[in-house]
Parts: sequence; C-alpha cells; structure tokens
Amino acid sequence: MFKSMLRTVTVASILAAGAFAAHAGNPMVGGAPMYDNKNIVENAVNSKDHTTLVAAVKAAGLVETLQGAGPFTVFAPVNAAFDALPAGTVDTLLKPENKDMLTKVLTCHVVSANAMSDAINKMVMDDGGTHDVKTVGGCVLKAKADGGKITLTDETGGVATVTIADVKQSNGVIHVIDKVLLPKS
Repeated sequence: MFKSMLRTVTVASILAAGAFAAHAGNPMVGGAPMYDNKNIVENAVNSKDHTTLVAAVKAAGLVETLQGAGPFTVFAPVNAAFDALPAGTVDTLLKPENKDMLTKVLTCHVVSANAMSDAINKMVMDDGGTHDVKTVGGCVLKAKADGGKITLTDETGGVATVTIADVKQSNGVIHVIDKVLLPKS
C-alpha cells in the first residue's frame, strides 16, 4: 500500500512539475499561468485582469490577427486602465458603429516585432533615453526607462508603465501596462 501511495504522489508530482515547467519562464498574469506555447489570444482570455481588453479585441475583429504567426509585441492594458478612461468611453468604443476607432486604439498597443524588455531598454539607451516605437495602428509611442521600469508615452501625452514584462507567447510577447494608450485625435 505504501508503494502504491508513493507512486501516486510521484506521478502527481511529475505532472505538477510538468505543468509548472510549461510556464516556469513566464510570470502569472491576472492569476493565470501564461504558456509560451500558446498564442496571445489563447493566453489573454485566461487573465482575469484583461477581460475588457479581450472583449475589445473581439468587438474589433482582431482575434484572428492576434492568433496569427506574428511576431507581435502587445502592450496589454489591465481592466483598471480601461476603467480609468472617462465614463462611457469603453461602452462607446464597443458599439459596432465605432469599430474603426476601437481598432485604431487597440492597434496602437501592438508592434510588429518580438520586443523583449531588454531589447526595448537597449533601444532606449542607444537613442539617448527615448526610443520611438511605431505601432501597427500608425501611432508613435515614446519608450523610456524610468527607475528600472519601461514607460510608454502615447500621442496624447498619457504615460503607461509596464507592470509585468516579458510574458512570452508562441507568436510574440505581452507586456502588461497600467494605462490605455491613445492615438492623437
């Protein structure tokens, strides 16, 4: 009986270790493990901190794109970042007649590259402290290194801080941010 219990514990330990190894290189996001063998959408839907972003990606029709081969770097605002927008903004953006504007806002969070934080920091340093980041939405973000954190200034002057960096995906990387980046009006 002891051998049987030991084997059960050993099998359970091996399975648990295997599950941990699948995301050992990635931080947890929104209470969920992030797997580097899953794409951006497959991981984002599991984060309780990104339900608004996922709803917006669906409303904009960008799910298929963000499940594509990439590579993509996504600066992913948390729910609280959307909540901090003026009252009614998210509801307005999610309306079908505002799909183009929603798409513009969301694609200003996406870069067509696999940019890990060390690469971003190097670009910032190489450019004298500020690096222009061109997004797939046509926005230009200003990346800076501030107190060991990466910040992004949008075209309206809003500043987002990367709160969780280098969440590897099968088609790129996610950097969690604390503010919604906005294009100039």
